[in-house]
Amino acid sequence: MRVVVFGGSGFLGSHVADALSADGHDVVIYDIRKSPYLLPGQTMFVGDILDVASVEKAVQGCDVIYNFAGIADIDECADRPVDAVKYNIMGNTIALEAARKADIKRFIFASSVYVYSESGAIYSSSKRACELFIEDYQRLYGLPYTIARYGSLYGERASGWNSIHRLIREALSTGKITYYGSGDELREWIHVKDAARLSVQILQPEFENQHIILAGNQLMKYRELLEMIREIIGSKAEIVYKPKQRVAHYKLTPYSFSPKLGRKLTINPHIDLGQGILMYIAEIHSDLHKEKHEEMGFFLNSDETEVG
Repeated sequence: MRVVVFGGSGFLGSHVADALSADGHDVVIYDIRKSPYLLPGQTMFVGDILDVASVEKAVQGCDVIYNFAGIADIDECADRPVDAVKYNIMGNTIALEAARKADIKRFIFASSVYVYSESGAIYSSSKRACELFIEDYQRLYGLPYTIARYGSLYGERASGWNSIHRLIREALSTGKITYYGSGDELREWIHVKDAARLSVQILQPEFENQHIILAGNQLMKYRELLEMIREIIGSKAEIVYKPKQRVAHYKLTPYSFSPKLGRKLTINPHIDLGQGILMYIAEIHSDLHKEKHEEMGFFLNSDETEVG
């Protein structure tokens, strides 16, 4: 099938684009910037999700739309509420209308486990509004959809606001890990590559017009994650706990009672959290130390002198 991925230059979108190509689909990436991860055979459209004519042009001849475009950081949404409405809600509606006109076979939307939580503030509200619009488009125009509610993602290509990215980068660069909270907060982290594989799997007919939760298999407290990072790095990094800066993030669970229940979909085999963090540390270490390269498990300077 020919698939267009809005927001396909970003963290999750780029991995889903990779997984779609690996599965044999013809992939079109639409984003405000050119993807640094563009694969041979993929088509790139550089454009704004708010540009109606450009969006409609990109979806012509496509069978499926994935929408990852918008502001994905909870704190950024709280700081930029008007932009959150424009890019998250209006942008998604423009993509929906283009899908209706192009007779798209499936509209897949990247939502969040925060969507029917009391946490998440503006971010959560924007996702909830998008889900309601998608359901309306199905009832009014017969547009098939799948809503994917993603859990806590981590892994290669993540932005600086990603919590695990920030923690690892701080540990490697300063020898300290600062966490805002008690450390008892629970998360079900899922590696982005596992989430991408599941995102392709939901193209199957059984997931049409369904709300699917894509989260990890392992529930862990933040304090356990911090100790894991410290042990893997092999350092004596100091872990510092500070009062939570915002109230938008949940402590134990993102869920509150709602009739809009979602089916949870997990993947096996999956990338173990420890192994996933190890790979992620290698990527961030390489970014922090561009003068070094890796050979046979050793980090070498550019003059090929082995370092400890």
